[in-house]
Amino acid sequence: MALSYHIASSEQRPHKHIPLLGTDCIIRSNVPLAPLTSFRVGGPAEWYVTPKGLDQLQASFQFANCEGLPITFLGVGSNMLVSDIGLSGLVIGSRHLRHISFEEETGILNVGAGELLPRLAWKAARMGWQGLEWAVGIPGTVGGAVVMNAGAQGKCMADILVNAHVISPNGQIDILSAQDLEYSYRYSKLQGKSILVAEATFQLQPGGKPALVKAITSENFQKRRSTQPYHLPSCGSVFRNPGPKTAGWLIEQAGLKGYQIGMAQVAHRHANFILNRGGAKANEILQLIYHVQEQVEKQWSLLLKPEVKVMGDFL
Repeated sequence: MALSYHIASSEQRPHKHIPLLGTDCIIRSNVPLAPLTSFRVGGPAEWYVTPKGLDQLQASFQFANCEGLPITFLGVGSNMLVSDIGLSGLVIGSRHLRHISFEEETGILNVGAGELLPRLAWKAARMGWQGLEWAVGIPGTVGGAVVMNAGAQGKCMADILVNAHVISPNGQIDILSAQDLEYSYRYSKLQGKSILVAEATFQLQPGGKPALVKAITSENFQKRRSTQPYHLPSCGSVFRNPGPKTAGWLIEQAGLKGYQIGMAQVAHRHANFILNRGGAKANEILQLIYHVQEQVEKQWSLLLKPEVKVMGDFL
């Protein structure tokens, strides 16, 4: 079924918002992105929308296509560095794509892409469902985790994903299996493409004792809280672990704990975290990323690959 929306002419277009016909979805202009990212940095989005379902997603894509706008997926901004200039085109936030359904007999879990991973892990634990205990300390959404093959405690999305519903810029919806995504360490073939994950299906193990699953989940959560800095804005781990040594160990051995550019600082508690100590600029954070790469490569002849997505134009 074709979807329609209303766009006024350039002379009549309202400055702040465009309603999509038949929905309660509003596309807004010049929306600050810093409050929507975990780093708390970044300029405004030229256009910003938070659809609540596939119909609104398709209408949002239609808007961008008709206007010739590039599309950026924000999620909840937990694994990205948005430039101080901001992002041109249409930025799609997935924070309203939230729904969860458990199929007791099969152990199948269907969840919207905007659902937060920690919340999902706790919900599964309270039901006694095993398979997500490792995800409790990972910031971000299901959609982002599917794209990045997020993981912890030696486990990852590839271990439990059955399939993902994705939508292409032309509005086409496809169902991709874990094999289709060509998963490897912190990688899927969706990375760098204008394809949005709308929903994911996982295979978990129901029937466990809720008290036991909650205890394991809590232990994982406390371990992350005690070893990683959560008191200041960050994006989580900045670099991928190259193996056999972790990125944090390599950065620490390079003597970079506490190193600071402007108000961006390599964390003392965990060297693979960069903190916004208050008022940091995105450009300062990026310069610190470059400095860490340079120093680690100089000492270890190894180039650390960022896990964080750098978005927009930087000086």
